[in-house]
Amino acid sequence: MKNRYNKLLHSLGEQLKRSCVFLMLLSIASVCAQQDAQYTQYMYNTQVINPGYVGSLKHTQFASLYRTQWIGLDGAPETFSFSTGMPIRKNMGLGLSFIQDQIGPSKESIINADYAYAIPVNEANDMRIVFGLKGGLHLLNVDYGKLNIHNPNEEVFQYNINNRIKPMIGAGLYLHTNRWYTGLSIPNMIETTYYDDIAVSNAKQRMTFYGMGGYVFQWNDNLKLKPAILLKMEQGAPLGVDTSLNVLLYEKFTLGVAYRWDASVSALAGFQVFDNVFVGYGYDHEVTTLGNYNSGSHELFIKFELFPALKALSPRFF
Repeated sequence: MKNRYNKLLHSLGEQLKRSCVFLMLLSIASVCAQQDAQYTQYMYNTQVINPGYVGSLKHTQFASLYRTQWIGLDGAPETFSFSTGMPIRKNMGLGLSFIQDQIGPSKESIINADYAYAIPVNEANDMRIVFGLKGGLHLLNVDYGKLNIHNPNEEVFQYNINNRIKPMIGAGLYLHTNRWYTGLSIPNMIETTYYDDIAVSNAKQRMTFYGMGGYVFQWNDNLKLKPAILLKMEQGAPLGVDTSLNVLLYEKFTLGVAYRWDASVSALAGFQVFDNVFVGYGYDHEVTTLGNYNSGSHELFIKFELFPALKALSPRFF
């Protein structure tokens, strides 16, 4: 009798987990689609959010990030991003970025080109204001066969979404010195409606506004502190606030903590493997009730820089 009771509890728990995932996935096919992917190590992934960042680079940079979210939940988000940027001439920068974001039955792929033009403001502290433009394509695929649907005969589930392509145009401002930065951006200014051929479903890719800022405090010769903040605003969703505090030790080791308002707490660590190679890891723990049904989120990051001899003697730490 006791074993049957334990099996029943286990079965109910599994059903609850599946229900949570299904409700999360169902939002893709109803009111609105998942919006921009989220990152814990956003301070090292700035280009995909703000195209103005490529105008602040002093050398060619490659960066890649992989995030697996809500471990233990079927169909939980997985995100991969790759970006590269380089300076051209004195005050210009060019970049390319690729993002793939998968959640349940949907897979979004984004490829963008970035252009930035910097205007010097104060040469004493290398202050520059950078104007950035972003343009590219958004590709959407949805495979409803991956869902355990209660009523598979509903019209919305009869036809998969295959390679639905939409254009993207974005812009950003990025003001920085050798100690601090701030920025405003809209990665995509085109509001896209999906499934508009089916009246019972209306999903939109809405504009997302980002505000960011950070400051590097030189504590001593071997220790730097960098508080940072990222604000994420989009119609129909609560304000997203990510705060973090990173510590750079001996220009080699990075340790940090972060808090996503009313969502998660995070720990970060990074290591400057070589002068031109940096690797980082982040772990998120959910503080919402969803945290009872997953074992957290993991994020890996790597940055590679060409021509490190062109780097400043004291890195900007952002």
